[in-house]
Amino acid sequence: MKFLTSLLFCFAVAFGATAQKYALIDMEYILGNIPAYERANEQLNQVSKKWQAEVEAVDNAAKTLYKNYQNELVFLSEQQKKEREEAIIGKEREASELRKKYFGPEGELYKKRMSLIEPIQEEIYNAVKAIAQQKGFQLVIDRASNSGIIFASPSIDISADVLEKLGYAR
Repeated sequence: MKFLTSLLFCFAVAFGATAQKYALIDMEYILGNIPAYERANEQLNQVSKKWQAEVEAVDNAAKTLYKNYQNELVFLSEQQKKEREEAIIGKEREASELRKKYFGPEGELYKKRMSLIEPIQEEIYNAVKAIAQQKGFQLVIDRASNSGIIFASPSIDISADVLEKLGYAR
């Protein structure tokens, strides 16, 4: 009885699935054809390099303090050793805090990325949603994400439609 119920359920799911319409998009292709996305990425790269240089400068200052400390260690009193060690630790902490401030999970780079990229992604989402509703798709899958799609017919790829809807027709 269980087997028969399972078999009927499988048939019901299979027949239900065939009635649904699917489509694919290639998010990499879409984003690669949106100039605002390229500009945003360039802006993010520039600000990231600037912040990375700032972090490295503080990190190098800590390393220099440590090297000097190592070279002068034999000549320092206990009080001087303690002061130098505290200065080194303080500089290392400053570098760590800067790294976290700029590149941490809620850091400045994340906030900048959200402010630049999120509006573009929202616009793409709205275009995909409008096309899906217009053409009756129940599911739209991004083939650029590592979803395990081995083969998909080009006829169900609506990436060009999305670009056209966004005003980037080729």
